[in-house]
Amino acid sequence: MRCPSIIPPYMLEQLASCDNDTLASQAREALRHDGQLRASRQAAVPGAAPRGRAEAAAGPGLDRTVSDAHHQTTTPGTTVRTEGQPPVSDPAVDEAYDALGFTWNLYDRVYDRNSIDGRGMPLLATVHYGQSYDNAFWDGTQMVFGDGDGIVFERFTKSVDVIGHELTHGVTAHTAGLLYQGQSGALNESVSDVFGSLVKQFHLGQSADQADWLIGADLLAPDVKGRALRDMHHPGTAYDDPRLGKDPQPADMAHYVDTSDDNGGVHLNSGIPNRAFCLASLAVGGNAWETVGPIWYAVLTGADIKADCDFGTFAQLTVDAAGTAHGDGSAEQAAVRDAWVAVGVLGQGSGSGSSSGSSGAASGSGTSRGTAPAGPGSAPSPDTQVLLRRTGGFGGLVRERPFTLADLPDRDTKNWQHLLTAPTLQQIATEEGGHPDMFCYSVTCREAGVEVTVAEPHLPEAIHELFERTLEG
Repeated sequence: MRCPSIIPPYMLEQLASCDNDTLASQAREALRHDGQLRASRQAAVPGAAPRGRAEAAAGPGLDRTVSDAHHQTTTPGTTVRTEGQPPVSDPAVDEAYDALGFTWNLYDRVYDRNSIDGRGMPLLATVHYGQSYDNAFWDGTQMVFGDGDGIVFERFTKSVDVIGHELTHGVTAHTAGLLYQGQSGALNESVSDVFGSLVKQFHLGQSADQADWLIGADLLAPDVKGRALRDMHHPGTAYDDPRLGKDPQPADMAHYVDTSDDNGGVHLNSGIPNRAFCLASLAVGGNAWETVGPIWYAVLTGADIKADCDFGTFAQLTVDAAGTAHGDGSAEQAAVRDAWVAVGVLGQGSGSGSSSGSSGAASGSGTSRGTAPAGPGSAPSPDTQVLLRRTGGFGGLVRERPFTLADLPDRDTKNWQHLLTAPTLQQIATEEGGHPDMFCYSVTCREAGVEVTVAEPHLPEAIHELFERTLEG
């Protein structure tokens, strides 16, 4: 299982190849830590729970515990603040403590939901994770925060909406259980952005027209050329920085990204439903958490949504939910429908989904295509060309390297020759995958007849290390 994390892999992977050696090294370390943590927790982290059911019940009321990892990669670390205790001298501790509370407050006071699972689940967080760690993530049981590298990313406890985003992955797992693949996966990501933004708006008392609709605006260091990680109102415009690249999110179905990367582009195409929610909220006016937010929440927790829900189905469910809440033909229902029309998901005057883009079945982790690899004894030549890509994760930065086997050290050349002729990758690709923010590797080699995508936590350590060495060049 991939632990949901705030920084998309395409961002970390872009940084890993930048000219700043320190920054590149820290980004690679963040990627390495992510892989190790996911693998170690894979068996322990539960999958999506049935609606209304939790792994363990707890009492009512807010229950927070913040721990300090002391720059190690073991969680939870040393407990430094528990529920009801006063602030401490560490801003990361207090920021985490407060943001957990802000998220709990939104779900409790607005949606009458008792914590993430609906049954009083304690909210746990670990700060100061790793050395200059460029990420924050929800591992299925708690939040984990890095301090950032200080060059591109500030400490990850600074952004309230980011924490709301990650905790909402837990809400989705306990309700709709949206599959982390293709359009359903993009909806999973979008729902987290929506309620992450609402956590911030509710805390600040902002109306829809006062909100900035940015995700992660507090994370970028002053020298970064950008406003945030994502812009819900104007997807694709959040940043344009030499180290991060340009924000790749599409704003409508005409620019839908049909890809096998990133579990079918979940962090990219989430920009489309994000914009629909923002447009509907601005059209209705007032406070989004009490106007359009309840419509999205009703769909997320309702009986009609399915785990493989696509954009068109989700859009129609929200139109129907708006009619139920405010009446058919109401201004609220019209605003929701018009927003989905504006992003090209619903047709003008129609409730049907647009044919633009792709269905929720886009290729992602756990897929293999192409012919079977050559059998044992027919090892590819040293001149064989291979493309290795790493995608997925919160931000979706793509890291790739086209190479010939002869480009590699002799040991790695032999390892790749064996890997391309053995059935190992195809076998790994059949394992269950597709959880939030999972990193994936794709290997394409025409000479060996290999085109396969595998989820990182399913990789044996030796193969994972081979892939990382190859990408680092």
